Amino acid sequence: MNREENVQHFLDLIKKSRRGKFKVYIGMIAGVGKSYRMLQEAHDLLDNGVDVQIGYIETHGRVGTEALLTGLPVVSRRKIFYKGKELEEMDLETIIRIRPEIVIVDELAHTNVEGSLNEKRWQDVLTLLDEGINVISAVNIQHIESVNEEVQAISGIEVKERIPDSVLQEADEVVNIDLTAEELITRLKAGKIYKPEKVQLALSNFFKTENILQLRELALKEVALRVEKKVENEVAAGITAGVRHERFLACISSHEKTPRRIIRKAARLATRYNTSFVALYVQTPRESMDRIDLASQRHLLNHFKLVAELGGEVVQVQSRDVLGSITGICKEKQITTVCMGSPHLWLWNSVCAIWSYRKFLNNLVQANIDLIILA
Repeated sequence: MNREENVQHFLDLIKKSRRGKFKVYIGMIAGVGKSYRMLQEAHDLLDNGVDVQIGYIETHGRVGTEALLTGLPVVSRRKIFYKGKELEEMDLETIIRIRPEIVIVDELAHTNVEGSLNEKRWQDVLTLLDEGINVISAVNIQHIESVNEEVQAISGIEVKERIPDSVLQEADEVVNIDLTAEELITRLKAGKIYKPEKVQLALSNFFKTENILQLRELALKEVALRVEKKVENEVAAGITAGVRHERFLACISSHEKTPRRIIRKAARLATRYNTSFVALYVQTPRESMDRIDLASQRHLLNHFKLVAELGGEVVQVQSRDVLGSITGICKEKQITTVCMGSPHLWLWNSVCAIWSYRKFLNNLVQANIDLIILA
């Protein structure tokens, strides 16, 4: 390490030590009590002489939650005029200026109004942490990027507002807010989550018992995974001698949907094994820059963005030999598991292609590399 690298390393250590602490409450669905719990915690902190401010809280008109705001210092929201309407957002600049010891920031996956400092509220939170301000926030399981497709399969609804898993990796503490399906439905019917006119619609859609149970399982697994990672990082550090270091490769294309499933699968596996993943795109001559269509370019850019949000590395290779390129990258990046889609039907119409695929599989086996094929 040269002198400049030594200096930068030391500065990075200083910055890390000054960074704010981050606590996240995770819930399985709206109405489990995340905002309520954060306000309770704010009262406890205030009673103990801690400088805590409410940066942003969303009560959704719930009487019990609104009552807890009484007596808490609240940072006034910033008013923004957008398309002829006056909208309110968290006042990030004011929070940074007054520098509270702890700030409560609700709705982590929220998209800010155009003209805000950051596009998303989770980016606001990272800004506050960089400023050395401690943050307590909350998010529902359906807003976590890597489980997006699982949530869609459960509920039939694609959740648009999402946070990258890398945001949760920044958390010093992750806490689950849990209720049974029966307790949640009782709260819903009692009007404690939505107004009476919306209750029946909610019961017929997102708040079905089978949906709640599956979302609850996802939330419990997510929190357990984060706790396990924290234990591995803080307690089991250095006890890895003789253990295979896992590294995952997501093989992606310019298709619209399947690559995103592959990316999320590799990202979840990487999180589970406390390691990293690589996304490989092999650009064949038929998708060279002068031949690729605009839709495929757009899909690729979205895939690359998703990889970055999930903490992965994008590798692009130009080659006619897709399978050979995958093998080469596996060796170069020390990959232990390859995630890819099902081979295209055209593969089985060519004896040469079938032979190449068998050779590819043999190469993986000889290199002790696992293969996961997504349907």
